[in-house]
Amino acid sequence: MAPETHADLSFLSRLGVKGVHIPGTSTGRHSLDPATGPTDPATLRSTTPVDGSLIATVSSTNRAQYDEVVERAQEAFRIWREVPAPRRGEIVRQIGDELRAHKEDLGRLVAYEMGKIVEEGKGEVQEMIDICDFAVGQSRMLYGKTMPSERPEHRLYEQWHPLGPVGVITAFNFPVAVWAWNAMIAAVCGDVVIWKPSEKTPLCAVAVQRIVARVLERNDLPEGIFSVIQGGREVGEFLSTDDRIPLVSATGSIRMGREVGRTVAGRLGRTLLELGGNNAIIVSDRADLDLAVRAIVFGAAGTAGQRCTTTRRLIVHEAVFDELKERLIRAYSGLRIGSPLDPETLVGPLVDAEAANAMQAALADLREAGGEVLFGGEVLEGDGYEGGNYVRPAICLAENHYPIVQEETFAPILYLMKYTELDEAIALQNGVRQGLSSSIFTNDVREAEAFLSAQGSDCGIANVNIGTSGAEIGGAFGGEKETGGGRESGSDSWKAYMRRQTNTINWGRTLPLAQGIEFDV
Repeated sequence: MAPETHADLSFLSRLGVKGVHIPGTSTGRHSLDPATGPTDPATLRSTTPVDGSLIATVSSTNRAQYDEVVERAQEAFRIWREVPAPRRGEIVRQIGDELRAHKEDLGRLVAYEMGKIVEEGKGEVQEMIDICDFAVGQSRMLYGKTMPSERPEHRLYEQWHPLGPVGVITAFNFPVAVWAWNAMIAAVCGDVVIWKPSEKTPLCAVAVQRIVARVLERNDLPEGIFSVIQGGREVGEFLSTDDRIPLVSATGSIRMGREVGRTVAGRLGRTLLELGGNNAIIVSDRADLDLAVRAIVFGAAGTAGQRCTTTRRLIVHEAVFDELKERLIRAYSGLRIGSPLDPETLVGPLVDAEAANAMQAALADLREAGGEVLFGGEVLEGDGYEGGNYVRPAICLAENHYPIVQEETFAPILYLMKYTELDEAIALQNGVRQGLSSSIFTNDVREAEAFLSAQGSDCGIANVNIGTSGAEIGGAFGGEKETGGGRESGSDSWKAYMRRQTNTINWGRTLPLAQGIEFDV
């Protein structure tokens, strides 16, 4: 079905992200030019995947502006770290309330600028709200430990302190939620945050920063607690090479993560890396196929295959392979593809032409390796699709060892393969360089437990009877191997944003030395 190109775009003006120009680079202040304005190498073009039209141009941050942002962030940090943690949590609570008030409009902006359907856009904003709620509770649980000292009349304990300005680099596919996963936890820990969003989704960052700025202003807090810088690779390198930034949290491709990790490690800084996924679902002959089909279709076709947790490989027991294949083809045949702003749409466009071309190249590589496209894969043209990058999600026959299957293609391509024994299926699941999310569908408790054991999935996320997408904020999110090893969001991931300090207090009148050493002066 053709996309609707005449949707109500009033949410842009309500969020203040079109047709205005406000100088400056710090929180809530961005150079944002009307879509009709001139474009030069120092500006980013925000275009909508709906029809390829220009929404606005955003000024890229130069080095002098970046240094100004960092200086303001350092000044803000000296204030923010002295604010009691529960009070910091109260500020985060207010940010959550502001996001609730703007959920509809911000969700539509995410859909319009990135291309995911509106319900997914609003769901992404809900993730921001949820992590705010989580962080409020965390602000009262930044626990240290007390340990027994081996010396009499001594107390030994550890505590946690804020790190300082934290750099957060996010990808286009989750243009607001991943920032919140990092920023809200970092904020309650006492850090300040400098955000470098994807150059493909600059307006989402502008809108979020303006929402946050209102909360800071109401509470008479410095705007440098949350800052944004805009631009491409060069601006990201400002953060990764800067000794003033103790932690860089980066979400994106494996290639990008290698560069960031190498650069930050070279200056002995910290990184939190969330990189590519090549996620598989194992479907046992003991699975509930109704559950499995629902999870597979959402996991593989949702967000047009542009999630790091997208289901890319389907490892199916030979006894149910043909039935599941036919059910998936029927389900894919009924997917409504169109404008992400249309509430009837299930699959929106890819983010840009580069992504559509990468999908076609991947399918060509698959055929050359000996694989087969069973359904879909074509670029949709005409009938109102002009200007957008709409594709039909593809179902393919493949082998795990094909070079293209070993890679992550950020598009809706699902590779099907058979297995006979569970050990074989687990080996296939683990037989890629990435290790983010994984799943098994089975009603056999022994199979489920084997999948979750140390000999089972080697991924950071392993699910039973639920797909690879849809992680909850209460659990730490991240993966192993080339996925980077980082953890964001829930559990004890707050520790990544703080520095640990061990303290010993001598409350006696003598000075016994450790390990019973005698040392007279």
